[in-house]
Amino acid sequence: MADAGDIETRVVAKAFWRILPLLLAAYLASYLNRVNIGFASGMIRDLGLTATAYGLGAGLFFIGYFLFEIPSNLAVVKFGARRWLARIMLSWGLLSMAMALASGFTSFMVLRFLVGVAEAVLYLTTWFPAAWRARMTAAFMVAIPASLALAGPMSNWVMQATKGIWNLKPWQWLFLVEGLPTVLLSLVVWKFLPDRPSEAAFLSTGEKTWLENTLAAEGRSIRARHAIAGLSALKDGRVLALSFIYFVNITTNLGIAFFLPQIIKGMGANDIEANTISAIPFIFGILGVVMFGWLADRKQALRRALVIVTLVISAAGLAGAGLLGPSYTAVALIALANFGIYGLKGPFWPLPSMFLTGTAAAGGIALINSVGNLGGFVGPFILGSVKDATHSYSMALYVLAGFAAVAALVSLLLHTPSTVPDEPERDQ
Repeated sequence: MADAGDIETRVVAKAFWRILPLLLAAYLASYLNRVNIGFASGMIRDLGLTATAYGLGAGLFFIGYFLFEIPSNLAVVKFGARRWLARIMLSWGLLSMAMALASGFTSFMVLRFLVGVAEAVLYLTTWFPAAWRARMTAAFMVAIPASLALAGPMSNWVMQATKGIWNLKPWQWLFLVEGLPTVLLSLVVWKFLPDRPSEAAFLSTGEKTWLENTLAAEGRSIRARHAIAGLSALKDGRVLALSFIYFVNITTNLGIAFFLPQIIKGMGANDIEANTISAIPFIFGILGVVMFGWLADRKQALRRALVIVTLVISAAGLAGAGLLGPSYTAVALIALANFGIYGLKGPFWPLPSMFLTGTAAAGGIALINSVGNLGGFVGPFILGSVKDATHSYSMALYVLAGFAAVAALVSLLLHTPSTVPDEPERDQ
């Protein structure tokens, strides 16, 4: 009979190589659609948008996301991940391409809202045991800073290559070209992504049985210990605290993501230079995701402490960048902030699955994600409105730093289990 450690390593390795690459590609393409308006040079000018209006429209995506995320996550449980994720990607890609039709303030706002409605980490909990979940989440979440690091250079290439074609503006081609991969990948997800381990052709019968039994045992242990059932998770204090922490993380994340090219232009850079330089801080975000995700599974009991550390790093980097004003040193400090902002995601997302299972997990994780993603509205709006009011980004960066500091305090007061009950902590 195979050793339990051997079968665990083998099953996780198979799931990693057969599931994660497809999810990573899908999320990278989808996140690029979410943030590419930050790199659509000329759109703000052509549509006559102020910084406040641009920030409002950039963030309006997340109002649609907020309203539909919980029903969407529950639909994953009912209809299966393959069908629902393919539906999300198809509608999101088509609506992202429709952003090329924006002709003014109103159409810009409506289209951004509809893209948010279309999108709306639960899936990973059905494939990976708790001891591996932070690393798998980090591997998945690396798509966020990776998409932002690629967005600037890719946007430059698309807009330069499409000048004068069919009388469309380069920024219109940007939405068309970058939305198409999401549409095509929706077909790949539909064909190749299994809903659950029992449907995975790449696992043997014994491996399927082991994985399903392991995940079921973890679920029973969590239910026996914490007894949170159904949608009662939506009013659990820990879920609400985690929602606030993630709200702050996304506020800082998207506030910087949408406005970093504009901040760099304030240093005297042109559109092409700003889009290129903006990739550098997000490379540090990739390092943060990988490093803190690895640490979070190496010592599971440190997950909450690592969340606190990442928030402190975020606050320090943002405050320092605001103090220095437009300069390359400030860009370096924003890179430090991104190291913490994206580093949070690996240790953060395993926390709710340590005390939520089943429908409670679907509803609770969806609440954390949807409330958290309201930060995608607040962050860009703060950057835009404060910039218009003060003619500087410094005060806005101070506000984001203050949010991160408060979230660090909330994390200090938060009490969640760091490991699955009755499971010994392991070094790996």
